[in-house]
This record gives sequence, C-alpha cells and structure tokens, in this order.
Amino acid sequence: MGKVVAVEYVTLDGVFEEPSWSGPYFNEELSGWQAENLREADALLLGRRTYEGFKAAWPQMEAQTGDFGVKMNTMPKHVATTTLTEPSWNAVFLAGEVADAVAKLKTEPGNLLINGSATLVNYLTRHNLIDEYRIMIFPVVQGEGRRLWEPGTKIALTLTGAWKTTTGVEVVTYVPA
Repeated sequence: MGKVVAVEYVTLDGVFEEPSWSGPYFNEELSGWQAENLREADALLLGRRTYEGFKAAWPQMEAQTGDFGVKMNTMPKHVATTTLTEPSWNAVFLAGEVADAVAKLKTEPGNLLINGSATLVNYLTRHNLIDEYRIMIFPVVQGEGRRLWEPGTKIALTLTGAWKTTTGVEVVTYVPA
C-alpha cells in the first residue's frame, strides 16, 4: 500500500507561491534532503499548474541537475486536471473524482510525492488522503502572497521530525493526528 507525501516550501508567514525567496537559504543540506524525498518516491502527484510549470522547466534542467533531473523527467506523474487533454512528460491525468482516483492509487504499491500543488494539497487534506507533510519553513516573511493553507482548511497534526539547516530553514515533518 502506498502513501502520499506532500513536500512544501513556505515562508514564516505561510506564503508558498513564487518561491524565489528560498534561493538565499537553499544549500547542500536541503538539496540532499530533497534528493532523498525524490529517491523514495515512485511517482509524482501534481496539480495542473505545478505540472505545467515542472514540465516546462525540468527537461531543460536535466544536464545541470544530474540524477535528480533524470528521475524528475522519467518518473510517472499523476496529474489532477479538468482542463488539459493531452498528457505528456510521463503523465497520466486522473480520471473521475480526484479523491477516488488518489484513494485507488494508494491501494497500489509505491509512494506518491506532491511538490507544490497547494490546491491539490488542500483538497486531499480535506479528504484525509495525505499521509505525511514535510514542510520547509524559510526564515523570511513575505507579508503578502498565496498561502499554503486555504481558509477553512483544518487538520490536527502530530510532529514526527524536525531539524534546522545551517541557513536557518526549519524542516518539519507531520502526520495526521
């Protein structure tokens, strides 16, 4: 039975979009941690916007990112979309109700990794389908921007791990309580 793991970048005030603010704090520690997240994943689970952004960027980044880029480009991707019709980049579009499709995927072997995709993360949280949240909290306050958690999203979590990088990024892992 597989599990769904959400890995997210957020500022101290919860902003996740356009994470150019992460650059000054990203180092070898986070790079290694992100590589381990990808290594243990069997497929990506993405929302449409993240899928389109990744699909546009990663094929051009493979040479500079080595094995990480190769895995990003070759691993299967399951995409939640109601607007796209032609999957590419090793993707399949989830058919029917997204919650049902993800629940079915979880009955199969293999771990699904979500990066970004906040709308999908909130939706799956409301349907109790995320098994683990791995959140990097960057020591910066944006003051504005799209927050990871949508208004009305509620979940009780249990902290299962925490560590801090030398650049001050808090990396926390939670599971639903």
